[in-house]
Amino acid sequence: MTLTASTGDARRYGGPMHTTAEDVPALDRAGGASDGDAAAQTSAAASAPLPVSELLCLALHRASRAMTAQYRPLLAPHGLTYPQYLVVSLLHQDGPRTVGGVGEQLGLESSTLSPLLGRLAERGLVLRTRAAEDERRVQVELTDTGHALGEQLECLPDQVCEAAGLSRSEAKGVVAELMELVAVLEGPAQR
Repeated sequence: MTLTASTGDARRYGGPMHTTAEDVPALDRAGGASDGDAAAQTSAAASAPLPVSELLCLALHRASRAMTAQYRPLLAPHGLTYPQYLVVSLLHQDGPRTVGGVGEQLGLESSTLSPLLGRLAERGLVLRTRAAEDERRVQVELTDTGHALGEQLECLPDQVCEAAGLSRSEAKGVVAELMELVAVLEGPAQR
């Protein structure tokens, strides 16, 4: 499962997104079909709609929901939602960040992040501090209580990997592939 920027390789993610002439071998003249017929067949295959069950977007959506569902019972005893868990884990591992930096790293919008951080602050898990030089910038860091919780949560990814039947190295490979896909999909939007 390797993704490259070429269009032909994109089909490795859950079925063909589209087909090119090089994807379908041309039949030789002895087989009764010309190269022109093969090209027509390729064009028809490319325009045929994919069954919903083969849509990449559906597979990713279902995988995301299933992953979140695996975390839910593990986070419930700690009183955390999945997005709150991500924030606590990020700040525990990487240290203080701006609110914008947290949102960028985790792919969370500020409309989601601001109330989430407010709830974590109410619980005494994070501190939010406005920068003296620019009051629009808010720095977020874990309190000692937040770091203690972060330590308790460190084992969760391994538990979820085990439930999914993945070793840590296999999970790293899947993450690398997905992040490569994210980079390809977000690339044009960044320009």
